[in-house]
Amino acid sequence: MAGAGTMKKRLPPLNWLRSFEAAARHMSFTRAAAELSLTQAAISQHIKGLESQLGTPLFKRLPRGLALSDAGLAYLPAIHEAIERLSAATDELFGQGRPKLITIKVNLVFFTAWLAPRLARFQTLHPNIGLRFTSNIWAGEGYKDADMEIRYGQGTWSGMKSDRLTWDELFPVCSPTLYEGATPPDSIETLAEHTLLHVIGYEEGWGYWLRKIGGSHVDISQGLQFDTLISALEAATQGVGFALGRSSLVEDMISHGRLIAPFEPRIATSEAFHLVYPDHSYLHPHAEAFRAWLLQETETQPSEQPLEKQ
Repeated sequence: MAGAGTMKKRLPPLNWLRSFEAAARHMSFTRAAAELSLTQAAISQHIKGLESQLGTPLFKRLPRGLALSDAGLAYLPAIHEAIERLSAATDELFGQGRPKLITIKVNLVFFTAWLAPRLARFQTLHPNIGLRFTSNIWAGEGYKDADMEIRYGQGTWSGMKSDRLTWDELFPVCSPTLYEGATPPDSIETLAEHTLLHVIGYEEGWGYWLRKIGGSHVDISQGLQFDTLISALEAATQGVGFALGRSSLVEDMISHGRLIAPFEPRIATSEAFHLVYPDHSYLHPHAEAFRAWLLQETETQPSEQPLEKQ
């Protein structure tokens, strides 16, 4: 461990490095002093201290000015980049200039059915916070890393913190047009007479729901498959067949008469939508404000939160 402590001590003071970078950029101690609001003597002292600690000259003192030594030429790019990055990060996180845009990568069905109807409330509360939403389907295809992400799953992702946003119940939904002029069924066996709309990637799908209600004998091999729940729900509203609804996503569609829920059994989920962000990362105050608002919104939704894990 002593070696690690020694290594830390070898990093020169930042003010020495700033003086070196400015003097090297201007090739003048005088102009560096003016830029940093220091005296020329202070710049000179900083550079002498830096050269002493590094054990090599960084400048050649010429009769008519300065030139970088080989060591100075090699060192300058790294110091310049480090100072630029520090400056940019400081300005982005704490600057008073252009407001930071908070980027949130979000599952499309959650955005469409849950988040979009609530966004006006956030804007009213925080008119000066800029939000940028990107879709999960573009992950790894050129978008810069997001500040936060809304994911569906069990809530445990390596290196990430997560806040649970939904406590859903699963139940079949379909268009009212499937039962126009007819009495809704009283038996889950009639599901086999309809097209089932399956969504790839959800652990708790049709098989899970039927198993929980004692309907494992119902044939679920037929039907259509989708890679997003938003597609399956849209197909259901168009009368294509039955989708397995998640309460937080279909309540609005049911209240507006686009979907009905003809079968009674509702099964609590362990999968949920979560707000996810890096475990060891500084959350910008605007991102923290969005997180706090989201969690407040989840408290207003009908849920059975105490059922989470028993």
